[in-house]
Amino acid sequence: MSAKIIPLAGVIGYPISHSKSPRMHRHWLRRYGLLGDYVPLHVQEDNLETVLRTMPKMGFVGANVTIPHKTNVMAIADQISDRATLVGAANTLIFKEDGKIYADNTDGYGFMANVRQGAPGWNPKAGPAAIFGAGGAARAIIVALADAGVPEIYLSNRTRPKAEALRAEFGARVTVVDWVQAGNMLDDAKTVINTTSLGMVGSPEFRVPLDGLKPDMVVTDIVYTPLKTRLLQEAERAGCTVVDGLGMLLHQGVPGFERWFGIRPDVDEDLRQVMLR
Repeated sequence: MSAKIIPLAGVIGYPISHSKSPRMHRHWLRRYGLLGDYVPLHVQEDNLETVLRTMPKMGFVGANVTIPHKTNVMAIADQISDRATLVGAANTLIFKEDGKIYADNTDGYGFMANVRQGAPGWNPKAGPAAIFGAGGAARAIIVALADAGVPEIYLSNRTRPKAEALRAEFGARVTVVDWVQAGNMLDDAKTVINTTSLGMVGSPEFRVPLDGLKPDMVVTDIVYTPLKTRLLQEAERAGCTVVDGLGMLLHQGVPGFERWFGIRPDVDEDLRQVMLR
């Protein structure tokens, strides 16, 4: 009698001890009564390809990838989704039965699903989006917003060349604004997004002037420690619809879990409470 194979997945990063992904995926495994486990994997860059090629032989069906490996994994994967190609980074890997590695990016999906859940009346076509930051998360969000029909994207970053590089890549829909004038992006924006680490516990405060916030805006922050950043507090005071950053983490995990374990999990209040403990 052959033993039942227990599927494994995990999250690869360096460092990795801070990751909340194991808590989320283990909650889903318990909730749906599934065999399997999801483990944190501390992997340095020099060992990344060796580890990835070995994992399918050890019973792994896939993995999430986080800093600093999200771009490096693109050179290792055997197949890459259109989304990951557009973003230039991958956060979700599926290991095929023949050991081949399929790379995808679900950050944009996670962002959109979070905003739609937290602000059901949000209309991406209502007007421009203002994005603070030009890192990997901003790339994924720009792709998702463009797909959703946002007519114009204002982009500001503390170092302007990074923002200019994204404009060169994504075209005329993106307008770069100097960081010292970043508050001016709020004048006619309908969607406001912080993709920087500013305002996160242990990071500098988010100091962009926010007097341009208006009640018809949807405002979200990908930072989720604290859950209510200064940006979200100010937006709430201004009467905006506010969406915290925890949901993006939760929703981006859904497609991978479904591919690895065969069930599409729910993102609900029960899961949020588990993650906030």
